[in-house]
Amino acid sequence: MSSREAIIGRIHAALAGIPDGERPEDLPIPRSYRRRHAQPGDDITTLFAERVTDYQAAVTRTDRAHLPAAIAAALTARGAGYLALPEGFPIELLPPGDWQWHTEPLDIPALNAVDGTLTLAAAGIAVTGTIVLDTGPGQGRRALTLVPDYHLCIIDADQIAGDVPDTLDRLDPARPLTFISGPSATSDIELDRVEGVHGPRTLHVIIVENS
Repeated sequence: MSSREAIIGRIHAALAGIPDGERPEDLPIPRSYRRRHAQPGDDITTLFAERVTDYQAAVTRTDRAHLPAAIAAALTARGAGYLALPEGFPIELLPPGDWQWHTEPLDIPALNAVDGTLTLAAAGIAVTGTIVLDTGPGQGRRALTLVPDYHLCIIDADQIAGDVPDTLDRLDPARPLTFISGPSATSDIELDRVEGVHGPRTLHVIIVENS
């Protein structure tokens, strides 16, 4: 018997007592773990900003009217003039100026040549300081945010949930989800931190709050 046959045999044995018409959603799965750490009344936007900062990422808080100016200030401080821009990004949010926006299709040499990427986000997790991308409009494919060395990400305050389970309730599990907690970093056995190995070395998150 091959390993494949052994595994399939065990699966058949485990499912032997299940009625033919029963579906997974017919039986609720008890989930007794804590669904959230943030408490009702907590300022989850401020908590999210603090946790993102803890990960050595930059945070800017602004409102919709001043968002183009906040984007311009972030790009100017970075010295970024050539930016990758994913399909579906709202053009009206782009600041006036001499920035050059490069849209898809972009190959790896082109992605290496840009100064960074400007995207939206699908969701945010306050407790962990995590932004979530799902390749939706204004977010682009994963290479857009993994190859360039700088990622400027815009997230609305109402996209931020208190904790992981609350965030997962808002997301489509069938979409390719990327969870980003701060700039890319890793450590070797000597615990020497190295940034920019698996993604951008610098992450800047702009939180857009209601006016």
